[in-house]
Amino acid sequence: MLHRSTAWVGATAREIARAVRRGDTSATAVVADHLDSIRAYDRIIGAFREVRSGAAIAEAEIVDDQPDLANLALAGVPVAVKENVAVTGLPMWNGSAAARRPVADADHEVVRRLRGAGAVVVGVTRMPELGLWATTDDAETVTRNPWRTDRTPGGSSGGSAAAVAAGLVPIAHGNDGLGSIRIPAACCGIVGLKPGRGAVPAGLGVNDWYGLAENGILATTVADAHLGYAVLSGRTPAALTEPRGLRIAVSLRSPVTGVFADAAAKKGVSDVVRLVLAHGHGALKADPQYPPALAARALSTWFAAAAAAAAELDRAALQPRTRRHITLGQQALRQGLVRDADRAAWRERCRNWFEAGRYDVLVTPALAAAPPPADRWSARSWSANMLVNTRYAPYAAPWNFAGFPGLVIPVGVRADGLPAAVQLVGPPGSELLLLALAGQIEQAAPWRRHAPGWPRMAAQRK
Repeated sequence: MLHRSTAWVGATAREIARAVRRGDTSATAVVADHLDSIRAYDRIIGAFREVRSGAAIAEAEIVDDQPDLANLALAGVPVAVKENVAVTGLPMWNGSAAARRPVADADHEVVRRLRGAGAVVVGVTRMPELGLWATTDDAETVTRNPWRTDRTPGGSSGGSAAAVAAGLVPIAHGNDGLGSIRIPAACCGIVGLKPGRGAVPAGLGVNDWYGLAENGILATTVADAHLGYAVLSGRTPAALTEPRGLRIAVSLRSPVTGVFADAAAKKGVSDVVRLVLAHGHGALKADPQYPPALAARALSTWFAAAAAAAAELDRAALQPRTRRHITLGQQALRQGLVRDADRAAWRERCRNWFEAGRYDVLVTPALAAAPPPADRWSARSWSANMLVNTRYAPYAAPWNFAGFPGLVIPVGVRADGLPAAVQLVGPPGSELLLLALAGQIEQAAPWRRHAPGWPRMAAQRK
Protein backbone atom coordinates (compact mmCIF):
# COMPACT_ATOMS: atom_id res chain seq x y z
CA MET A 1 0.00 0.00 0.00
CA LEU A 2 1.33 3.43 -0.92
CA HIS A 3 1.90 5.68 2.04
CA ARG A 4 3.02 9.19 2.65
CA SER A 5 6.32 9.38 4.48
CA THR A 6 8.31 12.46 5.28
CA ALA A 7 11.39 10.22 5.03
CA TRP A 8 11.53 11.15 1.34
CA VAL A 9 12.33 14.74 2.29
CA GLY A 10 16.11 14.68 2.28
CA ALA A 11 16.37 11.62 0.03
CA THR A 12 18.39 11.80 -3.16
CA ALA A 13 16.80 12.17 -6.57
CA ARG A 14 17.94 8.65 -7.46
CA GLU A 15 16.35 7.20 -4.31
CA ILE A 16 13.07 8.98 -4.95
CA ALA A 17 12.87 8.05 -8.63
CA ARG A 18 13.68 4.42 -7.89
CA ALA A 19 11.00 4.24 -5.18
CA VAL A 20 8.36 5.83 -7.39
CA ARG A 21 9.18 3.54 -10.32
CA ARG A 22 8.95 0.46 -8.07
CA GLY A 23 5.70 1.60 -6.44
CA ASP A 24 7.20 1.96 -2.96
CA THR A 25 5.72 5.44 -2.85
CA SER A 26 3.93 7.78 -5.25
CA ALA A 27 5.01 10.96 -6.97
CA THR A 28 2.00 12.64 -5.39
CA ALA A 29 3.06 11.69 -1.86
CA VAL A 30 6.68 12.68 -2.42
CA VAL A 31 5.76 16.06 -3.88
CA ALA A 32 3.19 16.75 -1.15
CA ASP A 33 5.82 16.10 1.54
CA HIS A 34 8.31 18.42 -0.11
CA LEU A 35 5.69 21.14 -0.46
CA ASP A 36 4.94 20.80 3.27
CA SER A 37 8.63 21.21 4.01
CA ILE A 38 8.92 24.26 1.76
CA ARG A 39 5.90 25.88 3.42
CA ALA A 40 7.35 25.22 6.86
CA TYR A 41 10.94 26.25 6.33
CA ASP A 42 11.42 28.45 3.28
CA ARG A 43 10.38 31.42 5.40
CA ILE A 44 13.77 31.02 7.08
CA ILE A 45 15.98 30.99 3.97
CA GLY A 46 13.82 32.65 1.29
CA ALA A 47 14.86 30.34 -1.54
CA PHE A 48 11.61 30.42 -3.55
CA ARG A 49 10.03 33.24 -5.49
CA GLU A 50 6.85 31.24 -6.04
CA VAL A 51 5.76 27.77 -4.97
CA ARG A 52 3.45 25.90 -7.36
CA SER A 53 1.51 24.01 -4.67
CA GLY A 54 -1.70 23.06 -6.48
CA ALA A 55 -0.13 22.81 -9.93
CA ALA A 56 2.70 20.61 -8.64
CA ILE A 57 0.30 18.15 -7.01
CA ALA A 58 -1.75 17.97 -10.21
CA GLU A 59 1.40 17.29 -12.23
CA ALA A 60 2.55 14.64 -9.75
CA GLU A 61 -0.78 12.84 -10.19
CA ILE A 62 -0.16 12.83 -13.95
CA VAL A 63 3.29 11.32 -13.39
CA ASP A 64 1.75 8.55 -11.27
CA ASP A 65 -0.60 7.70 -14.15
CA GLN A 66 2.12 7.56 -16.80
CA PRO A 67 2.12 4.20 -18.63
CA ASP A 68 5.91 4.43 -19.03
CA LEU A 69 6.57 5.31 -15.39
CA ALA A 70 9.21 2.59 -15.16
CA ASN A 71 11.27 4.38 -17.82
CA LEU A 72 11.28 7.87 -16.29
CA ALA A 73 14.74 8.80 -14.99
CA LEU A 74 13.35 11.44 -12.58
CA ALA A 75 10.01 9.82 -11.79
CA GLY A 76 8.30 11.91 -9.11
CA VAL A 77 11.42 13.91 -8.22
CA PRO A 78 10.57 17.44 -6.96
CA VAL A 79 12.79 20.01 -8.68
CA ALA A 80 13.21 23.76 -8.41
CA VAL A 81 13.82 25.97 -11.44
CA LYS A 82 15.69 29.26 -11.42
CA GLU A 83 13.37 32.18 -12.13
CA ASN A 84 15.05 33.31 -15.37
CA VAL A 85 13.86 30.47 -17.58
CA ALA A 86 10.31 29.95 -18.82
CA VAL A 87 7.93 27.79 -16.80
CA THR A 88 4.46 27.61 -18.32
CA GLY A 89 1.97 29.76 -16.46
CA LEU A 90 4.53 31.82 -14.55
CA PRO A 91 6.30 35.08 -15.35
CA MET A 92 10.07 35.16 -15.44
CA TRP A 93 11.00 37.49 -12.57
CA ASN A 94 14.70 37.70 -13.45
CA GLY A 95 15.55 38.77 -9.94
CA SER A 96 13.17 41.67 -9.30
CA ALA A 97 9.75 43.06 -10.09
CA ALA A 98 11.36 45.65 -12.35
CA ALA A 99 13.01 42.93 -14.47
CA ARG A 100 9.96 40.66 -14.66
CA ARG A 101 8.90 39.27 -18.04
CA PRO A 102 5.33 38.25 -19.00
CA VAL A 103 3.74 34.93 -18.09
CA ALA A 104 5.23 32.15 -20.21
CA ASP A 105 2.96 30.12 -22.48
CA ALA A 106 5.55 27.35 -22.99
CA ASP A 107 8.37 25.76 -21.03
CA HIS A 108 12.02 26.46 -21.71
CA GLU A 109 13.67 23.41 -23.29
CA VAL A 110 15.48 22.46 -20.06
CA VAL A 111 12.20 22.57 -18.13
CA ARG A 112 10.56 20.47 -20.85
CA ARG A 113 13.34 17.88 -20.51
CA LEU A 114 13.03 17.76 -16.73
CA ARG A 115 9.28 17.23 -16.95
CA GLY A 116 9.72 14.71 -19.75
CA ALA A 117 11.88 12.65 -17.40
CA GLY A 118 9.13 12.64 -14.76
CA ALA A 119 10.32 15.51 -12.55
CA VAL A 120 7.77 17.83 -10.96
CA VAL A 121 8.52 21.56 -10.79
CA VAL A 122 7.54 22.62 -7.27
CA GLY A 123 8.54 26.26 -7.68
CA VAL A 124 10.91 28.86 -9.06
CA THR A 125 13.87 30.11 -7.06
CA ARG A 126 15.20 33.57 -6.34
CA MET A 127 18.19 35.24 -7.98
CA PRO A 128 19.70 38.76 -7.94
CA GLU A 129 18.43 41.27 -10.49
CA LEU A 130 19.23 40.08 -14.04
CA GLY A 131 21.50 37.41 -12.56
CA LEU A 132 24.39 39.86 -12.31
CA TRP A 133 25.66 39.27 -8.78
CA ALA A 134 27.17 36.60 -6.54
CA THR A 135 24.74 37.41 -3.71
CA THR A 136 20.96 36.91 -3.79
CA ASP A 137 18.47 39.47 -2.53
CA ASP A 138 16.01 42.12 -3.64
CA ALA A 139 13.83 44.76 -2.01
CA GLU A 140 11.48 42.05 -0.76
CA THR A 141 13.68 39.20 0.49
CA VAL A 142 17.25 38.39 1.47
CA THR A 143 17.96 34.77 0.53
CA ARG A 144 20.04 33.06 3.20
CA ASN A 145 22.56 30.25 3.41
CA PRO A 146 21.20 27.18 5.27
CA TRP A 147 24.66 26.54 6.77
CA ARG A 148 24.62 29.95 8.44
CA THR A 149 21.65 32.20 7.88
CA ASP A 150 23.75 35.32 8.44
CA ARG A 151 25.64 34.47 5.20
CA THR A 152 24.65 34.62 1.55
CA PRO A 153 24.05 31.42 -0.43
CA GLY A 154 25.89 33.09 -3.31
CA GLY A 155 24.48 33.98 -6.68
CA SER A 156 23.09 34.17 -9.09
CA SER A 157 21.55 30.69 -8.59
CA GLY A 158 21.39 31.42 -4.88
CA GLY A 159 17.80 30.35 -4.33
CA SER A 160 18.33 27.03 -6.08
CA ALA A 161 21.47 26.27 -4.07
CA ALA A 162 19.82 27.20 -0.77
CA ALA A 163 16.81 25.00 -1.56
CA VAL A 164 19.03 21.99 -2.28
CA ALA A 165 21.31 22.52 0.71
CA ALA A 166 18.28 22.72 3.01
CA GLY A 167 16.76 19.55 1.57
CA LEU A 168 13.68 21.38 0.27
CA VAL A 169 14.31 19.72 -3.10
CA PRO A 170 16.84 17.02 -3.99
CA ILE A 171 18.06 18.74 -7.17
CA ALA A 172 17.59 22.14 -8.79
CA HIS A 173 18.15 23.86 -12.07
CA GLY A 174 20.56 26.78 -12.23
CA ASN A 175 22.51 28.67 -14.85
CA ASP A 176 25.99 30.06 -14.91
CA GLY A 177 27.30 33.11 -16.79
CA LEU A 178 30.36 33.94 -14.68
CA GLY A 179 30.08 31.37 -11.90
CA SER A 180 26.39 31.49 -11.03
CA ILE A 181 26.06 27.73 -10.42
CA ARG A 182 29.51 27.02 -9.05
CA ILE A 183 29.69 29.96 -6.62
CA PRO A 184 26.37 29.11 -4.87
CA ALA A 185 27.29 25.43 -4.82
CA ALA A 186 30.52 26.32 -3.03
CA CYS A 187 28.75 28.65 -0.61
CA CYS A 188 26.14 26.02 0.26
CA GLY A 189 28.27 22.86 0.35
CA ILE A 190 26.68 21.06 -2.60
CA VAL A 191 27.62 19.87 -6.09
CA GLY A 192 27.25 22.34 -8.96
CA LEU A 193 27.90 21.55 -12.63
CA LYS A 194 28.31 24.16 -15.36
CA PRO A 195 28.43 22.22 -18.62
CA GLY A 196 30.65 23.31 -21.46
CA ARG A 197 29.37 25.39 -24.33
CA GLY A 198 26.62 23.67 -26.29
CA ALA A 199 26.29 20.58 -24.08
CA VAL A 200 22.89 21.69 -22.74
CA PRO A 201 20.45 24.07 -24.48
CA ALA A 202 21.08 27.61 -23.22
CA GLY A 203 18.47 30.04 -24.56
CA LEU A 204 19.22 32.54 -21.79
CA GLY A 205 18.14 36.07 -22.55
CA VAL A 206 19.06 37.91 -25.72
CA ASN A 207 22.33 36.19 -26.55
CA ASP A 208 23.25 33.82 -23.70
CA TRP A 209 25.46 36.56 -22.22
CA TYR A 210 27.49 36.61 -25.44
CA GLY A 211 27.92 32.85 -25.16
CA LEU A 212 29.06 32.83 -21.53
CA ALA A 213 25.87 31.46 -19.92
CA GLU A 214 24.92 27.78 -19.64
CA ASN A 215 22.12 25.86 -17.91
CA GLY A 216 23.21 23.25 -15.39
CA ILE A 217 22.37 21.39 -12.22
CA LEU A 218 22.78 21.61 -8.43
CA ALA A 219 22.58 18.50 -6.25
CA THR A 220 23.83 16.97 -3.01
CA THR A 221 25.62 14.01 -4.60
CA VAL A 222 27.69 13.41 -7.72
CA ALA A 223 25.25 10.67 -8.76
CA ASP A 224 22.34 13.13 -8.69
CA ALA A 225 24.35 15.77 -10.55
CA HIS A 226 25.17 13.15 -13.18
CA LEU A 227 21.51 12.16 -13.45
CA GLY A 228 20.40 15.78 -13.78
CA TYR A 229 23.06 16.49 -16.38
CA ALA A 230 22.04 13.43 -18.39
CA VAL A 231 18.44 14.63 -18.51
CA LEU A 232 19.34 18.24 -19.39
CA SER A 233 21.77 17.15 -22.10
CA GLY A 234 19.37 14.66 -23.64
CA ARG A 235 21.48 11.63 -22.72
CA THR A 236 20.41 8.25 -21.43
CA PRO A 237 21.74 7.98 -17.86
CA ALA A 238 24.53 5.42 -17.72
CA ALA A 239 27.21 4.43 -15.23
CA LEU A 240 30.27 6.65 -15.14
CA THR A 241 33.58 5.07 -16.13
CA GLU A 242 36.04 5.16 -13.24
CA PRO A 243 39.00 7.30 -14.30
CA ARG A 244 42.52 5.97 -13.93
CA GLY A 245 45.93 7.58 -14.17
CA LEU A 246 44.75 11.14 -14.75
CA ARG A 247 47.22 13.99 -15.03
CA ILE A 248 45.81 16.71 -12.79
CA ALA A 249 47.00 20.31 -12.75
CA VAL A 250 46.68 22.13 -9.43
CA SER A 251 46.56 25.92 -9.18
CA LEU A 252 45.90 28.39 -6.38
CA ARG A 253 46.58 31.37 -8.62
CA SER A 254 43.69 33.83 -8.72
CA PRO A 255 42.59 35.23 -12.08
CA VAL A 256 42.12 38.61 -10.35
CA THR A 257 45.28 40.53 -9.48
CA GLY A 258 45.58 41.20 -5.77
CA VAL A 259 43.04 38.55 -4.71
CA PHE A 260 44.37 35.44 -2.99
CA ALA A 261 42.90 32.20 -1.66
CA ASP A 262 42.50 32.11 2.11
CA ALA A 263 43.77 29.30 4.32
CA ALA A 264 40.52 27.30 4.15
CA ALA A 265 40.48 27.46 0.35
CA LYS A 266 44.09 26.30 0.16
CA LYS A 267 43.40 23.44 2.57
CA GLY A 268 40.46 22.29 0.45
CA VAL A 269 42.71 22.02 -2.59
CA SER A 270 45.45 20.19 -0.67
CA ASP A 271 42.87 17.74 0.72
CA VAL A 272 41.65 16.95 -2.80
CA VAL A 273 45.21 16.52 -4.05
CA ARG A 274 45.84 13.97 -1.32
CA LEU A 275 42.70 12.05 -2.32
CA VAL A 276 43.46 11.98 -6.05
CA LEU A 277 47.03 10.84 -5.40
CA ALA A 278 45.65 8.00 -3.29
CA HIS A 279 43.60 6.93 -6.33
CA GLY A 280 46.72 6.68 -8.45
CA HIS A 281 46.35 9.93 -10.35
CA GLY A 282 49.22 12.33 -10.88
CA ALA A 283 49.06 15.91 -9.61
CA LEU A 284 51.42 18.78 -10.24
CA LYS A 285 51.38 22.53 -9.72
CA ALA A 286 50.54 24.30 -12.96
CA ASP A 287 49.00 27.76 -13.26
CA PRO A 288 46.89 28.75 -16.26
CA GLN A 289 48.35 31.84 -17.86
CA TYR A 290 45.64 34.44 -17.33
CA PRO A 291 46.57 37.30 -19.70
CA PRO A 292 46.39 40.86 -18.30
CA ALA A 293 43.59 41.76 -20.71
CA LEU A 294 41.39 38.80 -19.69
CA ALA A 295 39.83 40.50 -16.66
CA ALA A 296 39.02 43.65 -18.64
CA ARG A 297 37.44 41.66 -21.48
CA ALA A 298 35.41 39.53 -19.09
CA LEU A 299 34.22 42.61 -17.20
CA SER A 300 33.24 44.36 -20.44
CA THR A 301 31.22 41.31 -21.49
CA TRP A 302 29.55 41.15 -18.07
CA PHE A 303 28.56 44.79 -18.39
CA ALA A 304 27.35 44.34 -21.97
CA ALA A 305 25.21 41.37 -20.92
CA ALA A 306 23.39 43.66 -18.49
CA ALA A 307 22.80 46.21 -21.23
CA ALA A 308 21.39 43.55 -23.55
CA ALA A 309 19.14 42.08 -20.86
CA ALA A 310 17.70 45.48 -19.97
CA ALA A 311 17.04 46.67 -23.52
CA GLU A 312 13.24 46.39 -23.17
CA LEU A 313 12.97 47.20 -19.47
CA ASP A 314 12.21 50.42 -17.63
CA ARG A 315 15.76 51.25 -16.68
CA ALA A 316 14.69 53.83 -14.10
CA ALA A 317 12.93 51.10 -12.09
CA LEU A 318 16.03 48.91 -11.85
CA GLN A 319 18.41 48.89 -8.90
CA PRO A 320 21.15 51.56 -8.93
CA ARG A 321 23.91 48.94 -9.12
CA THR A 322 22.22 47.41 -12.18
CA ARG A 323 21.84 50.79 -13.87
CA ARG A 324 25.55 51.44 -13.42
CA HIS A 325 26.32 48.06 -14.96
CA ILE A 326 24.10 48.89 -17.94
CA THR A 327 25.82 52.24 -18.50
CA LEU A 328 29.22 50.57 -18.48
CA GLY A 329 27.94 47.90 -20.85
CA GLN A 330 26.71 50.49 -23.33
CA GLN A 331 30.10 52.19 -23.20
CA ALA A 332 31.92 48.88 -23.72
CA LEU A 333 29.79 48.11 -26.76
CA ARG A 334 30.35 51.55 -28.26
CA GLN A 335 34.10 51.18 -27.78
CA GLY A 336 34.17 47.73 -29.40
CA LEU A 337 35.40 45.98 -26.24
CA VAL A 338 33.06 42.99 -26.56
CA ARG A 339 34.36 40.79 -29.35
CA ASP A 340 33.81 37.19 -30.33
CA ALA A 341 37.46 37.05 -31.36
CA ASP A 342 38.63 37.67 -27.79
CA ARG A 343 36.56 34.78 -26.46
CA ALA A 344 37.71 32.50 -29.27
CA ALA A 345 41.35 33.40 -28.61
CA TRP A 346 41.05 32.66 -24.89
CA ARG A 347 39.26 29.38 -25.62
CA GLU A 348 42.09 28.33 -27.95
CA ARG A 349 44.71 29.42 -25.41
CA CYS A 350 43.04 27.29 -22.73
CA ARG A 351 42.75 24.32 -25.05
CA ASN A 352 46.43 24.61 -25.91
CA TRP A 353 47.36 24.85 -22.23
CA PHE A 354 45.54 21.59 -21.43
CA GLU A 355 47.03 19.85 -24.48
CA ALA A 356 50.59 21.11 -24.02
CA GLY A 357 50.67 20.00 -20.39
CA ARG A 358 48.69 16.84 -21.17
CA TYR A 359 46.38 17.81 -18.30
CA ASP A 360 43.08 15.99 -17.99
CA VAL A 361 41.67 18.15 -15.18
CA LEU A 362 42.53 21.42 -13.45
CA VAL A 363 41.83 21.77 -9.71
CA THR A 364 41.44 25.26 -8.20
CA PRO A 365 39.76 26.73 -5.15
CA ALA A 366 36.06 27.31 -5.68
CA LEU A 367 36.09 30.52 -3.62
CA ALA A 368 38.88 32.73 -2.35
CA ALA A 369 37.14 33.47 0.96
CA ALA A 370 34.01 32.77 2.99
CA PRO A 371 30.62 33.83 1.60
CA PRO A 372 29.75 37.45 2.45
CA PRO A 373 26.99 38.42 4.87
CA ALA A 374 23.37 37.91 3.87
CA ASP A 375 22.28 41.49 3.43
CA ARG A 376 20.45 43.87 1.10
CA TRP A 377 23.30 44.15 -1.36
CA SER A 378 20.73 45.33 -3.90
CA ALA A 379 20.49 48.61 -2.00
CA ARG A 380 24.24 49.12 -1.79
CA SER A 381 26.46 50.92 -4.24
CA TRP A 382 27.78 49.41 -7.44
CA SER A 383 31.36 49.69 -6.14
CA ALA A 384 30.51 47.86 -2.90
CA ASN A 385 28.96 45.01 -4.88
CA MET A 386 31.86 44.81 -7.30
CA LEU A 387 34.38 44.71 -4.47
CA VAL A 388 32.69 41.90 -2.56
CA ASN A 389 32.02 39.84 -5.68
CA THR A 390 35.57 39.93 -7.01
CA ARG A 391 37.21 39.43 -3.62
CA TYR A 392 35.41 36.25 -2.64
CA ALA A 393 34.61 34.56 -5.96
CA PRO A 394 37.26 35.14 -8.64
CA TYR A 395 37.93 31.58 -9.82
CA ALA A 396 34.88 30.72 -11.91
CA ALA A 397 34.62 33.41 -14.61
CA PRO A 398 37.57 32.51 -16.89
CA TRP A 399 35.96 29.17 -17.73
CA ASN A 400 32.73 30.80 -18.90
CA PHE A 401 34.84 33.01 -21.15
CA ALA A 402 36.49 29.86 -22.52
CA GLY A 403 33.26 27.83 -22.64
CA PHE A 404 34.87 24.94 -20.72
CA PRO A 405 32.94 22.74 -18.27
CA GLY A 406 33.41 23.33 -14.55
CA LEU A 407 32.26 21.41 -11.49
CA VAL A 408 32.28 22.40 -7.80
CA ILE A 409 32.25 19.83 -5.00
CA PRO A 410 32.37 20.17 -1.19
CA VAL A 411 35.55 19.24 0.68
CA GLY A 412 34.72 19.50 4.36
CA VAL A 413 33.96 22.40 6.65
CA ARG A 414 35.83 25.63 7.35
CA ALA A 415 36.70 26.75 10.86
CA ASP A 416 33.83 29.25 10.69
CA GLY A 417 31.29 26.45 10.20
CA LEU A 418 30.76 27.12 6.50
CA PRO A 419 31.50 24.52 3.81
CA ALA A 420 34.77 24.40 1.90
CA ALA A 421 34.83 23.53 -1.80
CA VAL A 422 37.04 23.08 -4.84
CA GLN A 423 36.52 23.59 -8.56
CA LEU A 424 37.32 20.98 -11.21
CA VAL A 425 37.75 22.24 -14.79
CA GLY A 426 38.30 20.27 -17.96
CA PRO A 427 38.58 20.83 -21.70
CA PRO A 428 35.50 20.73 -23.96
CA GLY A 429 33.53 17.51 -23.67
CA SER A 430 34.93 16.50 -20.27
CA GLU A 431 31.72 16.78 -18.20
CA LEU A 432 31.51 13.03 -17.57
CA LEU A 433 35.20 12.84 -16.68
CA LEU A 434 34.80 15.64 -14.14
CA LEU A 435 31.79 13.88 -12.63
CA ALA A 436 33.65 10.56 -12.50
CA LEU A 437 36.64 12.10 -10.73
CA ALA A 438 34.31 13.90 -8.34
CA GLY A 439 32.61 10.58 -7.65
CA GLN A 440 35.95 9.05 -6.65
CA ILE A 441 36.59 11.95 -4.29
CA GLU A 442 33.10 11.68 -2.81
CA GLN A 443 33.52 7.94 -2.23
CA ALA A 444 36.87 8.46 -0.51
CA ALA A 445 35.73 11.41 1.63
CA PRO A 446 31.91 11.66 1.75
CA TRP A 447 30.59 15.12 2.55
CA ARG A 448 27.60 16.19 4.61
CA ARG A 449 24.75 16.24 2.08
CA HIS A 450 22.73 18.98 3.76
CA ALA A 451 23.45 21.93 5.98
CA PRO A 452 23.54 21.06 9.70
CA GLY A 453 20.01 20.74 11.06
CA TRP A 454 18.43 20.41 7.61
CA PRO A 455 16.09 19.00 6.39
CA ARG A 456 14.21 19.27 9.64
CA MET A 457 11.20 17.31 8.42
CA ALA A 458 13.19 14.20 7.50
CA ALA A 459 12.14 11.20 9.58
CA GLN A 460 13.08 7.55 9.80
CA ARG A 461 11.76 5.72 6.72
CA LYS A 462 8.76 3.58 7.51
